[in-house]
Amino acid sequence: MPLQPNYLTPYAIIFIFFISSVDCRSTACNKLDQDSLWSSFNMPSSPLNWSSDDCCQWEGITCDMSGRVARVSLPSKGLKGYILSSSSLRNLTHLTHLNLSHNSLTGSLDQTGFFLSLSHLEILDLSYNFLSGELPSSLSSVNIRMLDLSSNHFHGAIPSSFFQQAWNLTSFNVSNNMFTGSIPSSICTRSYPLIRLLDFSFNKFNGSISGGIGECSKLEVLRAGYNNLSGILPDDIYSASALEEIVLPHNSIYGFISERVVNLTNLRILDLYSNELSGALPTSIGKLSKLQFMLLHFNNLEGYLPPSLMNCTSIVELHLGSNHLEGNISTLNFSKLGQLTKLDLWMNYFTGILPLSLYSCKSLKAIRLSRNDLQGQIQPEIRSLKLLSFLSLGYTRLTNVTGALQILMGCKRLRALLLSSSFHLAEKLPADYGMVDFAGFQNLQFLDLSNCELMGQIPIWLSKLKKLEVLELSSNRITGSIPSWLGNLPRLFFLNLGSNLLSGEFPKEICRLPSLVSDQSTDQVDDYLELPIYGSKDAIILQYTLSYFPRAIDIKNNTFTGSIPVEIGELQLLHILHLSGNNFSGSIPEEISNLKNLEELDLSMNHFSGTIPQLLAALTFLKSFNASYNDFEGQIPIGTQLQSFSASAFEGNPKLCGAPLPNHCLPINDNDADKNSQYMESEQKFDWFHISVALGFITGFLGVFGPLYNQAWRYAYFNFLDNLWNRLYDHSLYC
Repeated sequence: MPLQPNYLTPYAIIFIFFISSVDCRSTACNKLDQDSLWSSFNMPSSPLNWSSDDCCQWEGITCDMSGRVARVSLPSKGLKGYILSSSSLRNLTHLTHLNLSHNSLTGSLDQTGFFLSLSHLEILDLSYNFLSGELPSSLSSVNIRMLDLSSNHFHGAIPSSFFQQAWNLTSFNVSNNMFTGSIPSSICTRSYPLIRLLDFSFNKFNGSISGGIGECSKLEVLRAGYNNLSGILPDDIYSASALEEIVLPHNSIYGFISERVVNLTNLRILDLYSNELSGALPTSIGKLSKLQFMLLHFNNLEGYLPPSLMNCTSIVELHLGSNHLEGNISTLNFSKLGQLTKLDLWMNYFTGILPLSLYSCKSLKAIRLSRNDLQGQIQPEIRSLKLLSFLSLGYTRLTNVTGALQILMGCKRLRALLLSSSFHLAEKLPADYGMVDFAGFQNLQFLDLSNCELMGQIPIWLSKLKKLEVLELSSNRITGSIPSWLGNLPRLFFLNLGSNLLSGEFPKEICRLPSLVSDQSTDQVDDYLELPIYGSKDAIILQYTLSYFPRAIDIKNNTFTGSIPVEIGELQLLHILHLSGNNFSGSIPEEISNLKNLEELDLSMNHFSGTIPQLLAALTFLKSFNASYNDFEGQIPIGTQLQSFSASAFEGNPKLCGAPLPNHCLPINDNDADKNSQYMESEQKFDWFHISVALGFITGFLGVFGPLYNQAWRYAYFNFLDNLWNRLYDHSLYC
C-alpha cells in the first residue's frame, strides 16, 4: 500500500507554533551568575540597563538550558575599569563566548588568573580596549577557538608556552599592540592543525620569520606587517597551500620571491610592499589564477614584467611602483585584466607609449604611470574608462597638453589629475577656445600642471571647477595677473602659482576664498582618493591624502607689486603664506595678526618697509618666518616668538635691529658719541652691502649678456643653466 503524505491539521500547526514560542529553559538565571554579572559590570558609570529579575533576559547575556550564563556580548557599550580583574567574573564557569570589544577596559591579563577560571571559553574578543601588561604563560582553556586581543597596549614577548594547550585554536589576533621579541614558532607545530588566521601586525616584533609556517596545513591568513622583521621569507611558507593572504608590509624582509609561490593556488592577497625584496618576479606568476591584490611597491625588484602576469585575470589591484622594473610597457597586453581597478607602476624604468590595451580594462578607477620614460600623447580611447577617478602621468614625456585636457574632459568621474613635469616643449596653457563651454572636470578636486614650461595666462575655464580643492600651477611660464574669479572657487584651499612670470597686485578677492575664510562656508575636504599622492621633501618620499595638504597660498618668485591688502586678515584658516621673491612694497598690515592658524610666513626678497608689527606675536602657531632682504626698520618686537627664529630670517634689512640680529638697538637716552659710533657702524655695513650688491650685479650682467654675443657660447651657457636648474630643483612636486 503506497505511503500517504502526512498533512498537519490546523490544530497541530497552532500547537507547534505555541510550543516554539515558549522559552524552553525550565529555570531562571543562576543566582551566582546573576550576582557575578551585577558586581562585574553594573558599575556607577555603566550604561547598561539591567532591570529584569532574570539575568538571562538582560542585554548582551545568553544562558544555556540550565540557566547558566554561556555568552556575554557587550561590544561598544562604554564599559570602563578593571572588569577582567573582578573575582566575580571568574565565577561564570560556564562561559563559552565573551565579547567586550570596543570599550575602555584597563588592567592586565597576566595577574588576574583570568584564563585559569574560564576553562570552557571558546571565543574571547577583548579588542579595542586599553588593556596592558604581558600575556600569561598559558591559555589554559583547551576549548579556545578564537582569541582577539588586538588594539590594546599589551607588551613583552609572547611566551612559547602560551599555546601549549590551545589544541582547538583557529584564530589568533594580537595586532596593534607593543609586543616585542620574535613571532612564536610553536604556533604552527603539528599539535595545532586547525589554525586559520594569525595576525601579528603593527607591533615591534623583530628577527626573522622562523620556519614551521608550512606545518599549518589549514592556515589561510598570515599577517605581520608594520613590525621590525628581517631575513628572508621562510622556504616552507610556500608549502602552506591553503594560504589566501600573505600580508607582511613595512618590514625589512629581503631576498627574492621564489618560483614556488605558484604552489599557493588559493592565494588572493600578496602584500609585501615597503620591504627590501630584490630579484625578478617569478616567471610563472600567472598561475596564481585567484590572485586579486598584488602589492609589491617600495622594494628593489628588477627585470621585466613576466608576460604570464597578464594571465592573473582575477587581479583587482596591481601595485609595483618604486622598484627597478624595466621594459617596453606598450608590449604588454592588459586586455585580459577585466577586473583591474588600480594600476600603479610609478617610479620604474618602463619605456614606450601608453598602452592602448589598458583602455580595455573597463573597471579601472586609478592609473599611475608617473616617473617612467614614457612618451606620446593621451589617446581618446581613455574616455572609455567610465570609472576613472585618478590619473597620474607626471615626469614623463608627453606632448599636446591642449589635446590631452580636451580628451580628459570626457572622463566625467576624474577627481585627481597629476601631470606635473609631463610636457617640456613650452606649450601654451589651454586657453578658453574649445574649453570654455565644456562640461568636463566637474568632479575634479586635484589638478597639478606644475613644472611643465606652460605659457599663456590663467584660463577662465578653471573658474567652472566648483569642486577644485588643490590647484598646482607652479614652475611654469605663466604671465598676466591673478584673476579675481579665483577667489570664488568654493572649495579651493591650496593655491600654488609660485615660480612663474605673473605680475600685477595681490587681488583682494583671493582673500575671500570660502575654504580659507570659515569652516562653515564649505563642506569638509572630501579626503578619499583611489591612490595616495606621493611627494618628496629632503629626499624622503611622503604620502598624502587631500586632508594632509595644508591650506596654503604660494605666489613666490613672480613679479607682483603693490602692498598686501588689508583683507588678508579674513583668511582665518590659512596655514601657509609665501610671498617671497616679488616686488611687494609697503608695510605689513596689522590685520595679518588675525591669521591665528598661520604656520609659515615668508616675506623675503621684496621691498616691504616700516616696522615689524608687535601684533605678529599673536601668531602662536608660527613655525617658519622669513622677512630677510627687505627695507624693514626699527626694533624687532621683543618678548615674542620672533626671537626664536635665526638671524638669517631678518638679514638684509640694514635698518633693523635687536635680537636675534647681532646689531643692538640704540637706547633712547644714549649720548651723542654712542649714537654717532653706532650710526657710523651701521653706515659702514650699509655701504658694504650696496658694494656687494653692485659687484654681484656686474658679475651677473657680464655672465648673462657676455655669452649672448657669441652663438656657440650662448647655447652652451643656457644649456648649462638648464642642467643646473634641474639638479638644484626641489623635487617636492606630486605624483
